[in-house]
Amino acid sequence: MTQPAGPPGTLLCADIGNSRTTLGLLRGGEVLDTWRVATDERRTADEWAVLVRGLLAESSAAVSSGAVEEPERWLEGVAVCATVPAVLHEWREMLERRFAGLTAVIVEPGVRTGVPVHMDNPREVGADRIVNALAAATYHPGPAIVVDFGTATTFDVVDARGAYVGGAIAPGIEISLDALGRRGAQLRQVEVARPRTVIARNTVEALQSGIVFGFASQVEGIVARMVDELGLEPDDVSVVATGGLAPVVVDEIDGLTAHSPWLTLLGLELVFARNR
Repeated sequence: MTQPAGPPGTLLCADIGNSRTTLGLLRGGEVLDTWRVATDERRTADEWAVLVRGLLAESSAAVSSGAVEEPERWLEGVAVCATVPAVLHEWREMLERRFAGLTAVIVEPGVRTGVPVHMDNPREVGADRIVNALAAATYHPGPAIVVDFGTATTFDVVDARGAYVGGAIAPGIEISLDALGRRGAQLRQVEVARPRTVIARNTVEALQSGIVFGFASQVEGIVARMVDELGLEPDDVSVVATGGLAPVVVDEIDGLTAHSPWLTLLGLELVFARNR
């Protein structure tokens, strides 16, 4: 591998989700730059390479390295997790052909995460959820519940020893709004934003009220049931929100310990360190 000429230990992390792909540059637990792009299954490996190199070229790490067009000179490696197999296939090809000089770690069976998975079938658990569990166990004290607001809203429970013990999956905010817009004859697509009041006085704000306050109450209810099932007190459990849609509702949720928008990227950095 080519030794980095810029800041040592700079890592490109990519969280490939169903709707969006989040990319970030991290170094020692510090998030240096981030980008969100659409996850498009039609995008080829070559197209991903052009996109990724373009984003890297505008980063502060690239500028400071003096090698804007040559990320291989200043990147230590790449860490990837994905929930879309077709896109992951193109990323594998891109990394092999366009970033061959970098160490790449893809989170999949056989990759060391240090997270015991106590599920009936551990292979069913999404890579991003395991990565979130690792980051939660590392950066937040005690047992933790991670609430990830993405295409789906997922709840993942990590015990005091850092083991993944289960969770829940609910339809995401955008999925719910899209379904209402398609199936409701007099309903429409609206911006996901906090309405003025819970008791709305027009259709747009009525939809916004149902989404924002409805999802906030859903999170509070499921978290309370999980804490009770664990036999713990609410103050004994860290509740961490993450995901691209978290900002829509986090201010309305009681009992959140932290909002960590880059939790998955932080977890990817930890996985890379375990597998170099």
